[in-house]
Amino acid sequence: MIISHQHQFVFAAIPKTGTHSVRQALREHLHAEDLEQVGLFVNKRFPFKELAEVKHGHITLQQIRPLMGEDDFGRYFKFAFVRNPFDRFVSYCAFMTRGNGAFLANPQAVMRQILFQAPPEQHILFQSQHTFVTDADGVLLADEIGRVEQMQVSYDALCARIGIPGARLEQVNSSRRDNYRKYYDQALIDGVAQRYRQDLELFDYRF
Repeated sequence: MIISHQHQFVFAAIPKTGTHSVRQALREHLHAEDLEQVGLFVNKRFPFKELAEVKHGHITLQQIRPLMGEDDFGRYFKFAFVRNPFDRFVSYCAFMTRGNGAFLANPQAVMRQILFQAPPEQHILFQSQHTFVTDADGVLLADEIGRVEQMQVSYDALCARIGIPGARLEQVNSSRRDNYRKYYDQALIDGVAQRYRQDLELFDYRF
């Protein structure tokens, strides 16, 4: 997450949605009083004890809201990027097995293992995207949602809204794989659709 007091915005970094590319571009415009929490490539922490103890930078809007205060939280422009859950799940599987090559060798076996046999329920990268940008009642807290599928266009539009220059996003921390549709059979389609149903509905995605 990034909180810019200078430009009055909050960027909620949803895992596996190109967050490091966006962070890298936004850092060019941050000032000394601005805040960031991140744990990969760069190690920075918020000045809030309960969040600083978290080992990653994927803080939710609901978590930061009481610490910012209602006035600032209401005034600041809050945004995030989302991704087709079917594509994001493939990316997750490829990323988590990048060290042993299991996904490259047998992608569907890895997907079935993670989805059906041993789902990593508490792993932050596995969490549903809506949980990062909604409150306890499922109400959207973000003012704008960009899409990975139109990453550059979305980012440029967000920059215009914030009042900073746009920039060409670089690809950071990507995994090796083909188009996500190649890896699915009907059972996997149904399984991902059930697990990430709220993401599909809220952000209007389909297989």
